[in-house]
Amino acid sequence: MTAGALPSRPPIRVLLAEDQVLIRDSFKVLIDATPGMTVVGEAGTGTEAVLLAWRHRPDVVLMDVRMPDMDGIEATRRICADPDGDGVRVLILTTFDQDEYVYASLRAGASGFLLKSATATELLTAVQVVASGEALLAPTVTRRLITEFLQGPRPAPAVRDLGGVTEREREVLTLIGRGMSNAEIAEHLHLTVGTVKTHIGRLLAKLQARDRAQLVIAAYESGLVAAPDGHR
Repeated sequence: MTAGALPSRPPIRVLLAEDQVLIRDSFKVLIDATPGMTVVGEAGTGTEAVLLAWRHRPDVVLMDVRMPDMDGIEATRRICADPDGDGVRVLILTTFDQDEYVYASLRAGASGFLLKSATATELLTAVQVVASGEALLAPTVTRRLITEFLQGPRPAPAVRDLGGVTEREREVLTLIGRGMSNAEIAEHLHLTVGTVKTHIGRLLAKLQARDRAQLVIAAYESGLVAAPDGHR
């Protein structure tokens, strides 16, 4: 390394959980061919995904929802509940118009969603975003998820206690639940984007939330945001 050069970052380690071999092989070729990324394991069932996640501690698990012997939601729940796997992030693969598991996967700990119709560039960007610790929930995606899936049948959510959350933080949480971006929240509340990020950081700590996706759930479970068209 030359003087003054920055140390190279370790590659993003990805675990593929997809039962269709052709799709899984395509993802592997794409990811392994991308500088800064590498596939550390491949799972064809939900059980294999959990075991391999525990063994390899990848940065990102690319998780299909519909998996043999254990679906992707339950596999996500087990991976995210592992106290030794705090750095493992799950990116859910979904066919949006068919899979009705978005709310459940958020509650299970998923950090984002990727449509199976996504382009190669979108897939690689999604992996990078989730690996960096961010939630892959663009405002427009959040709004659509909320509208589509909170109207459908699902288990009644737990009531979320917001004790210790300030009034300003409640305002920020409400706007997150409505699908606003940091810039939109800042404009709405007449704050700087940096201040909004500070409030979000405090909300993550106080609500023990992994990322923005979990804050969306908290906004609904606390009653700050109502389900569309009166659905609960």
